[in-house]
Amino acid sequence: MTTAPSTLAAAPLAPQQAPPARSRGPWYAGTAAHVVLVALLVVALYPIAYMVGTSFKSPQEIANNVDILPRSFSPGNYTDGWTGIPDASFARFFLNSVVVSVGVVVGNVVSCALAAYAFARLRFPLRGVWFAIMIGTLLLPHHVLVIPQYVLFNSLGWIDTTLPLIVPKFLATDAFFVFLMVQFMRGIPRTLDEAAAIDGCGPFSTFFRIVLPLTKPALVTTTVFSFIQTWNDFFTQLVYLNDLSKYTVPIALRLFLDSSGQNAVGPMFAMSVLSLIPVFLFFLVFQRLIVEGINTSGIKG
Repeated sequence: MTTAPSTLAAAPLAPQQAPPARSRGPWYAGTAAHVVLVALLVVALYPIAYMVGTSFKSPQEIANNVDILPRSFSPGNYTDGWTGIPDASFARFFLNSVVVSVGVVVGNVVSCALAAYAFARLRFPLRGVWFAIMIGTLLLPHHVLVIPQYVLFNSLGWIDTTLPLIVPKFLATDAFFVFLMVQFMRGIPRTLDEAAAIDGCGPFSTFFRIVLPLTKPALVTTTVFSFIQTWNDFFTQLVYLNDLSKYTVPIALRLFLDSSGQNAVGPMFAMSVLSLIPVFLFFLVFQRLIVEGINTSGIKG
């Protein structure tokens, strides 16, 4: 007995359909976005370009020529600005700024790293309360604290010295950098701490051998922003520094503007250009680590 062939034929497999192509929109949308970005870049860079161009203009051309490029280059503004202030040289002001900025950077990195390690990795009573109080200090305007701090430093005899600018940084007074490092350290696996404890490491050994090397991007971010903020700070340094020989670059630039109406605009612009070079180089060298530190601190928690 023969069996009839099955009438149910296997259905042919449907061909696999490719995913729909992503709509990229009209070509002019991307072009318009690039045009807007270039326009914003020009607006942002115009003051810097004008400052550089004006630093090479003569006093007569500064008053008559509003263009970026000078008609005739006058590099004498840099010489006049470097040695044009009586009883002082701009090299002295640069040295003062370097001393203050380096002291602030060291103080912020050391103290904020230790404070962040305590908040992120250690257990102690009222840790959450103290951390909330520290974050709350970010809401206090800097100008509210100027008078109490001035009275305190005056009683200590620190006025007209660099101590009020450097010493407080060794007490982790910049809550933003503490918070930045706390967020970064919370992303480090705690199994590393447990392994270090098994090997006999205490809290300080764990901090210096395990946590601190892994916190390099956050440390670099703190270093760069501390340097830039201190280098460009005018108000705080003006409050505490009175002697001409102790002036920093931001205060020294103000000396080119005389209250009698005689302003040395060309030398002032020339020294302003020179004052931007350390900040630009500092940011350029550590740019990759800055972005890495900010991104990692924002993602890990």
